[in-house]
Amino acid sequence: MFESTVTFLDWLGIVVFSLTGALVASRKQMDVVGFVLLGTVTGIGGGTLRDLLLDIHPVLWIEQPLYVVVCALVSTIAFFTAHLVHSRYQLILWLDAAGLALFAATGAERAIGVGAGPVVAVIMGMITACFGGIIRDTLSQERSIIFSYEIYVTAALAAAITLVCANALGIDRQVGVSAAFGVGFALRGGAIMFGWSLPRYRSRQGRAHENAVC
Repeated sequence: MFESTVTFLDWLGIVVFSLTGALVASRKQMDVVGFVLLGTVTGIGGGTLRDLLLDIHPVLWIEQPLYVVVCALVSTIAFFTAHLVHSRYQLILWLDAAGLALFAATGAERAIGVGAGPVVAVIMGMITACFGGIIRDTLSQERSIIFSYEIYVTAALAAAITLVCANALGIDRQVGVSAAFGVGFALRGGAIMFGWSLPRYRSRQGRAHENAVC
């Protein structure tokens, strides 16, 4: 049952992230090929890098090409329907938040499943959650969402840590994945709605050279 649950969440994350890539393409007024390109790399980019780093062969979309087909299909549908969305940017933010939380949880779980330790599992969760969006923003020449003032990568980190801690405590895996998703989505959603952010570094006037201590 759990394997089917994880598979479902993986599929859901891929569909959601593919849709964010396609919506970004719509904001850039790309053609249908551009939609498919952005949607596909966003949907499978993070999982591809995760599998390569974990030395999982073949990577997810080579083992199951249907992932690519679904990404292309979602992107094509978006090409014909994106104009129906009143505020595409807000939709992108919320879909991205859902995809971030989903992939942070399933990415960490996949790493644990192949024997990775807690630290590696957390890192893999973050990479799975963030890398597809980084590629999307780079290709579309958008300012990467990971550099936003609001909490973003931190939400992925919190979700992955939640999953790893739940696993270490022997909590039911389905409960752990659900909790990890909830934590990640709540943090990112709160950041979108209320502007939550971590304290930022602020430059200060340096000391005079003659008073500097070597």
